[in-house]
Amino acid sequence: MKKKIAIIGAEGQMGKWFSKYFLEKDYDIIGYDSEKVILNKLVTKAQSLVGAILTADYVILCIPVKRTPETIRLIAKEMKRDSYLIDISSLKTKTAAALSKIPDKVNPICIHPMFGPGTKKLKGQNIISIPIRDAKKEMAVVKSLFEEANFVQIDAAEHDKKIAIVLGMPHLVNLVLANIFAKEENFSLVEKMAGTTFKAQKYLTTGIMTEPQELIETIISNPEIRRYAEEFWKDIGRMLILIQENKTEEMIKYISSAKERLAKNVDFDESYKKLVTMVNAVEK
Repeated sequence: MKKKIAIIGAEGQMGKWFSKYFLEKDYDIIGYDSEKVILNKLVTKAQSLVGAILTADYVILCIPVKRTPETIRLIAKEMKRDSYLIDISSLKTKTAAALSKIPDKVNPICIHPMFGPGTKKLKGQNIISIPIRDAKKEMAVVKSLFEEANFVQIDAAEHDKKIAIVLGMPHLVNLVLANIFAKEENFSLVEKMAGTTFKAQKYLTTGIMTEPQELIETIISNPEIRRYAEEFWKDIGRMLILIQENKTEEMIKYISSAKERLAKNVDFDESYKKLVTMVNAVEK
């Protein structure tokens, strides 16, 4: 008998991705979306939130982070015994706390897929697992559902700290860059003048801007981002002053220091080769 997976937020970008993924894995998919009509004809449309989850073996929440804790509280008590409630949100402190309080009859699974809806193959993609009750059991379930992925296990508080670097700062910086690009009156000329560095940056910046506005706001609202953002702002101010005062030696010392420390973890030559390969592949 086929396993049933209920996807809440089935018509959102990640909801569609999970629907397609699990349909290919031969699961029965029950979809519910309070804001959109579900268009996939292979998905069984539920008429209500509770109706979607009553018979499901797995329930995946593909909804905004701010709605996730309350949704967990609403549906967990209605789910069938030995089912799994899966949260995929990008911030974990509050959602992990909500999952820890669900009835014992339901198994909590807290993950953060580190890929977007444009991902074609799961192989090589990273999934972060946050332990709630039984780390070993929860990881085993995640691996059974997403066999080809790479896995990292980390607690909720540490997840949010690290995700401030992994997602928060890139989104913050590129949001500001997007605003700068948008103000450029002759952007077509800028593109004609562009080299490898700008091309790569443009793809990253504009790619991020395809994400839902609510998701971008959530990612940069992570409280853990503040200290990194303040350090970033402070260093930009410092560099502008050095440039203005023509303090070349101090500027070079700053660059050298950053390069030396980063070199302990990064192969610069290999990174540059990959940058060129990436841009050339896109430009073909």
